[in-house]
Amino acid sequence: MKTVLCYGDSLTWGVDAERECRHAYEDRWTSVLQKGLGHGVRVIPEGLNGRTTVYSDYTADCDRNGARILPTLLHSHAPLDLVIILLGTNDLKPVYANNAVIVGHGIQRLVELIRHHAWPVETDGPEILIVSPPPLCETDHALLGPMFAGRIEESHMLASVYRDLADELECAFFDAGSVARTTPVDGVHMDAENTRAIGKGLEPVVRMLLGV
Repeated sequence: MKTVLCYGDSLTWGVDAERECRHAYEDRWTSVLQKGLGHGVRVIPEGLNGRTTVYSDYTADCDRNGARILPTLLHSHAPLDLVIILLGTNDLKPVYANNAVIVGHGIQRLVELIRHHAWPVETDGPEILIVSPPPLCETDHALLGPMFAGRIEESHMLASVYRDLADELECAFFDAGSVARTTPVDGVHMDAENTRAIGKGLEPVVRMLLGV
């Protein structure tokens, strides 16, 4: 049995912007990936709304700092064969004053945490797949529109930054924006069709990395 940890934010949790709820279980990209890979692989969804790579959000009633929580999750789900990182959108909020390159530094920190983790079992450590999120789009959403104001252009640069970073760190890379689009309903999240498309697009990449 191979084990895959999917570490992400609301795109992994499965926010449904149109219905203002959570996508049905079968429509989340992690569930689509699980179904496609079959019973020989266990896909663990670890999505949290608002999660960043390395930044703390003190307006939340949960810990959204991805770097702080990741080591605990690596320990609790060990051993792992693959970690998929789909983060970065929330790092672009103006409050963090980031650009795409700086967001990449956060992704690099997560990779370092995985590579240098003190695993509770004997293991060579998991493969790492860095996934760039679908770019933001224009929206008149009352909350998320102002929250991500002026960040659309920068979000389009994440894929190239992540691709170069993956090459440098010898990680795998997938551009979720190549198969999915965000919805203008809120400019950040995806409808069910596009959410499912990420799971379908990832399946051949994950199969190659796991050798299944």
